[in-house]
Amino acid sequence: MLSRTADHLFWMARYMERAENTARMLDVTRKALLLPQSDERALHSLRAVLSISELAEAFAARYDAVAADNVLHFMTADPNNPSSIYSSLRAARENARAVRGTLTTESWETINDTWLDFNRQLEAGVLEVVPDSVFEWVKMRSHLSRGVTLGTALKDEAFYFTQLGTFLERADNTARILDVRFADAAPGARPSAAAQLDDFYYWTSILSSVSGLEIYRQVYRDVLIPERVAELLILNPSMPRSLLASLDRVCENLAMLRTENSRECERYAGKLRAELLYAEIRPILARGLHAYLTEFLGRIATLGNKIGAAFLLPVTS
Repeated sequence: MLSRTADHLFWMARYMERAENTARMLDVTRKALLLPQSDERALHSLRAVLSISELAEAFAARYDAVAADNVLHFMTADPNNPSSIYSSLRAARENARAVRGTLTTESWETINDTWLDFNRQLEAGVLEVVPDSVFEWVKMRSHLSRGVTLGTALKDEAFYFTQLGTFLERADNTARILDVRFADAAPGARPSAAAQLDDFYYWTSILSSVSGLEIYRQVYRDVLIPERVAELLILNPSMPRSLLASLDRVCENLAMLRTENSRECERYAGKLRAELLYAEIRPILARGLHAYLTEFLGRIATLGNKIGAAFLLPVTS
């Protein structure tokens, strides 16, 4: 397969997954803001969304204040924010259009209709009135896109590059969703009773945002404990959106795309997966979840660069 085609398929999938995960992160943030809390705590939550997405400076250049409405618009509908849902869906559609002949008709129509329908919702003002419905719609359209691909695509190189983009992006974004909460947590800090209550509602919304609440109950059959939520979303290979499950799928798809140039890429991905496979949650928490996730995000970025060097178009300045 031509590197250009592989590049478009890889990024098409990444942008669709990014749109979904941005919707998930905004959804959990909005729900957290509904909890009784100080203005300072609410402001921290909004700033955390921007900082974990590495968009704090870009936001400050466009908006005078960190307010809920401003952050919501910036992360959802701002065409000048390259990581907004708007920009992600637009980029997914443009990459799909570039390889229209490689996609099935159903896949192309799903992505194209998603872009068109999203714009119609923005024009109708749905985001301002019922933002939760927009986030849920984005998630369902992403599910539909993946389902159509699985149900209609030939299992060839095009399919594997699409899957590779999906699961690499998922690993990155699951780590970011987790890090929104722990960004300011000190290693070994013990929460107060009030903070523990806040944790209960917050982590319930976190699990709901990654479709994991029912899975948590099935796995642990116990009350919600933040440490177990972290364990589920990092180390459980049966949890579809966990870091380990995502790296499992990345390694599987890399194996299907193996070339002489991809050995270093596979080795790096395999090492990262092995470290997750044999890790335990207590040492991770003792070290500090924020520090662990920050390092993980850096390594995912490195893996993305290695995938690009092995298979995709070279990055030009």
